[in-house]
Amino acid sequence: MDMAVQANKRRSEELGEKENANNYMKGVRHLCDNGITKVPGRYILPLADRPRRIPVAPKANLKLPVVDVGRLFSPDRAQVLETLDAACKEYGFFQVVNHNVDCQVIGRMIEVGKRFFELPFEERAKYMTTDIRGAVRCGTSFNQTKDQVFCWRDFLKLSCHPLETVLPFWPSSPSDLREKAISYAKNVKSLFMVIMAAVLQTLGVDTASSLEEFDEGSQLMVVNCYPACPEPDLTLGMPPHSDYGFLTFVLQDDVEGLQVLHRGEWITVDPLPNSFVVNVGDHLEIFSNGKYKSVLHRVLVNAAKSRLSVASLHSLSFDSVVRPSPELVNRERPKLYKDTDFAAFLDYITSCEPKQKSFLDSRKLSHPT
Repeated sequence: MDMAVQANKRRSEELGEKENANNYMKGVRHLCDNGITKVPGRYILPLADRPRRIPVAPKANLKLPVVDVGRLFSPDRAQVLETLDAACKEYGFFQVVNHNVDCQVIGRMIEVGKRFFELPFEERAKYMTTDIRGAVRCGTSFNQTKDQVFCWRDFLKLSCHPLETVLPFWPSSPSDLREKAISYAKNVKSLFMVIMAAVLQTLGVDTASSLEEFDEGSQLMVVNCYPACPEPDLTLGMPPHSDYGFLTFVLQDDVEGLQVLHRGEWITVDPLPNSFVVNVGDHLEIFSNGKYKSVLHRVLVNAAKSRLSVASLHSLSFDSVVRPSPELVNRERPKLYKDTDFAAFLDYITSCEPKQKSFLDSRKLSHPT
């Protein structure tokens, strides 16, 4: 082949690769809107990591423990606390019902979230950034600057505290997004405070002083969009991971996809109408000195339907130090984790590709004190 022809071919291939990389950064929704019929190579997992090749429990769906919030304010409180304690130890997940968050607030949040991802790409692109410290961030995959294989997921992250400071940075389109997201964020924060008070009681630590810190703590809301996928067995919406905070409240639409690693098997969580799925985060595992465990979970995609979820992650303020509670450290159970803060977490995920519970593993003491 003529050298000039070879050079032109190489330049064409390089331009094609750059164009593909640019399209990937624009997100999954952008790819789908442009009519793809196969999963691009950047999204295809190695054989061993593909969802259908990992053993799935014969009984495909998991019935998580159910915490009835109304019963926390009744003579049945002790029984509910027992359920909560067992759920945090055995599953790291539970479902919350009878929570007093109006179903209209929930429905409006799901509906406006869907409309955001239906906006033209040019509108969503206004909020696209790789700055993970920003008050608002629209992006794709899990950690798009580090992921070797991309996830079949687009997201909108909204920092929710303090609201009066971050609100001007939130998307102004759809025109009702701010109003509906504020209402939802406030309602979920109130619910978090109720559940967190119960968790502190089950741990046997001082509730009053801790709740003051949580009231001024961080809240990050993530609207996740998982478009219908032409080859769902080749990729994942989210890889196996744990969450960084104390508790995460997940609102799902009616499309299943969330899976929890329970006793070595991936089990699908049934969407329960008008409920929240709540999971223990890494910070709570550290604070409880390992009594409660954050648990790996992932998200499947499917060929028939798009899926939308809203995750609300709660912790102490970003400048606070998270450490095992002194009330849970003693001679029989020495301190198992290093002190940490949010800055350490951000530094970690910007320096490598997060995998499984790798950040939490980096916080464990090799010689408990």
